[in-house]
Amino acid sequence: MNNFPDIKNPIHFFATLGGIGKIKYAPGTFGSLFAFLSFIYLSHYINMIPVTVGVILFAIWICERASVNLIDKDHKSIIIDELAGMWLALLPALYLSTQMSRSSYALMAFIFFRLFDIWKPFPISYFDQKIKNGFGIVLDDLLAGILAIIPAWFLTFLLFV
Repeated sequence: MNNFPDIKNPIHFFATLGGIGKIKYAPGTFGSLFAFLSFIYLSHYINMIPVTVGVILFAIWICERASVNLIDKDHKSIIIDELAGMWLALLPALYLSTQMSRSSYALMAFIFFRLFDIWKPFPISYFDQKIKNGFGIVLDDLLAGILAIIPAWFLTFLLFV
C-alpha cells in the first residue's frame, strides 16, 4: 500500500498517534515520548489501569486494521503499539509513595522501554518475528514494557526507597 499512512484515514490517524509516526527519524521514540507525557498528565485525573487495558485492546484492533494491506505488517509509522507498551511500563509508578521515586521510576521505565523495544532481546525478538498481526505488533511492545519494569523498579528501590 503506497499511500500509507494517510492520516485522513481514521485508522491510520490512530495508528500513527495523530501523525507522530510520520516523523522521519525515530518515530517510535517520539511516540514513546508522547505516551510518557500523556500518561503523566492523565494519571493526575483518571484511573490509568482500566484506561491502559482499553488502550492495549484498541491498539491491537487498530494495528490489525492498519496493517491489513501492508507487506511490512509492523510498519515504522505504526506507533500506537509504543503507547500501549509505554503505558504498561509506567503503571508501577502509580504505586510509589514519593514524587521523587515516581518521577525517577518513570524516567527509567522510559529509557529501559526504548532500549528493549529497539534491541528486542529474547523473548521480544521471537514474538516480533513469529506473530505478524495486530496482536503481534502490540505484543513485542508489551513485552518490552514488562521487561522495562524490572530494572526500573529495582533501581528505584535501590536509590529511593
